Amino acid sequence: MLDFDLAEIFQVETRVLNQSVKRNIKRFPDDFMFQLTKIERENMSSQIVMTSRVKRPKSAHLFAFTEHGVTMLSSVLRSDVAIDASILIVRVFVAMRQLVLNPPTDKVGELQKEVKELKQYVEDVFKDYNDINEDTRIQLELINALLAELQAKKKELEKPRNPIGFRQSSSIN
Repeated sequence: MLDFDLAEIFQVETRVLNQSVKRNIKRFPDDFMFQLTKIERENMSSQIVMTSRVKRPKSAHLFAFTEHGVTMLSSVLRSDVAIDASILIVRVFVAMRQLVLNPPTDKVGELQKEVKELKQYVEDVFKDYNDINEDTRIQLELINALLAELQAKKKELEKPRNPIGFRQSSSIN
């Protein structure tokens, strides 16, 4: 969080907050607080929309505080407002971390995903079913062709044959 935002929350002037930090600088290592670069400050200035010029940061230095830095501010400022605000801010940081680590579930999105998976499964089953039907159709065609051949051979085998040998005439006796 930025120094001027924290000053407003803690109900102190930004310069008072920054003076307290400078007097206790050993309590604010780099992972608790850092100064924004000129480029970062310029980029931020174009994004900060405030109606009142009074609320805009005036100093050339702009400090940002991490969750731990905000906690440390409550020990430096020592007012009841600072302590209560610090507790609330730390709770916000913890809640934000929880949201990042465990994003809320999207029930509609989950249902859409399940329907998509089910649709894919059904398509795969029908594809397999169609493949089986195609294989079965080919096998039935082969069986029918073989049966036709067998029937043709059977007709050929059952065809009356010309008798082999001599014929006796029935008038000899």
